[in-house]
Amino acid sequence: MRHKLGQSLPSLRLAILGAAVWGFAMGASAFLTLLFDHWETPVRVRTVVLLFAFGGAVAFPAGWTLARLLSHSRGRETAFAAAFVSLGVVTVGLTALLYALQYRTYYAEWHAPAFTITWAFQFVFTGLVALYQFAVLGLRLYFPGGFLALFAAALWFACRSR
Repeated sequence: MRHKLGQSLPSLRLAILGAAVWGFAMGASAFLTLLFDHWETPVRVRTVVLLFAFGGAVAFPAGWTLARLLSHSRGRETAFAAAFVSLGVVTVGLTALLYALQYRTYYAEWHAPAFTITWAFQFVFTGLVALYQFAVLGLRLYFPGGFLALFAAALWFACRSR
């Protein structure tokens, strides 16, 4: 398993360039959606775009590795499906996690002292509310640009697969 994991890791060059391109694509997708929705608060737009770009950049190496693990020694169709699902799920998951951390940081000011029972409930439910809010309001920022980028990245991954 360790050998298979080592083979699945992207090269440093691919990890850095892929993270930059993938992060840019996810940030651009969010920006275009917000632009078409006529958001009029540039500071908020910048924050959301940076969140999506950073989420995409962090997700690329993990998504690529997972796709290679899932498609190891299999056909191109499997490679395409593995990349599509892996990059999509990891990107959305890590961006949602970053959103939840930012959300939790904002509301921490009004929470009970750390490591109490009340704080634990507040911590869990604030995180769950943030994930729900991201699912309802954040996922739409991936369409249509992020979906097209995901399709292109999965196709590129499948073509590179041996």
